[in-house]
Amino acid sequence: MERPLVVGVDGSDGSLPAVDWAVDEAARHGLPLRLVHGSLWERYEGLTPSIGPDRPAGQIRADHLVASAAERAGRRNPGVKVSTDVLPADATDALLREGANATALITGSRGHGELRGLLLGSVGLAVAARAHCPVIVVRGDKAGLAGTHRRILLGAGSPDTGGDAARFAFRETEVRGCVLDAVRAWRRPAHTSAEASERGHEERARTELDELLRDASAAHPGVRVNRTAIEGPARKVLVHRSAAADLVVVGARRRQGHFGLQLGTVAHTLLHHAECPVAVVPQGVPAETLP
Repeated sequence: MERPLVVGVDGSDGSLPAVDWAVDEAARHGLPLRLVHGSLWERYEGLTPSIGPDRPAGQIRADHLVASAAERAGRRNPGVKVSTDVLPADATDALLREGANATALITGSRGHGELRGLLLGSVGLAVAARAHCPVIVVRGDKAGLAGTHRRILLGAGSPDTGGDAARFAFRETEVRGCVLDAVRAWRRPAHTSAEASERGHEERARTELDELLRDASAAHPGVRVNRTAIEGPARKVLVHRSAAADLVVVGARRRQGHFGLQLGTVAHTLLHHAECPVAVVPQGVPAETLP
């Protein structure tokens, strides 16, 4: 049985683009779509009086939210199979549990009750930092959301921890029939000034990039790939290049047995500042291999 794309919905302006984007993504991959709402979100939004003797107002509101989201999804693409559920859990916990049986989790950039001015809501950040399946936070400008650039951007990590992100990026590029930009950023040590040393750092970055992409490229030989090794902070390089992408993909290391937030600075920056949706793809790493 195919695992669905799971979307967290709360009726906020941020969740509506997430539903639309998820419908299009489900159609591209031929996957079912599951719309979920954590019923305990209301406790953060103030008390709501009960309506009638049997159904509390919170339950009526939750049912309405998922029904409205399903109707929206059906209007966007009637061919996508949609299911809904109201889960008795906090939004973050609900999505993390759903992630155990999901192809990917999809959230909006901000939810109900988020403070004005926040670049990313607390639910999206927590899910991206803790989930053990890919998490896509739908954010960015109109062109990025619409997928008009015909370009996927991969922030290439190290070969030993970025393989899952690379495979995800290749699959996404293939199903869209577009171009993959694989970017490996490198930094020259402050004390190094010799041109030969600079060439050495760049060549090492290119070698690491080729090593990272080798298996995924062999599995998807039809994907067009632009490989770039560029000097500069990875977070700044990728935020700048996200303006010309439909999706930016980065990896995240998941330390076994560790339950706190596990999100690097690059992914954290992209989730707050990218101009297109961001996919954070976790890769389990044994604790003894991590610094």
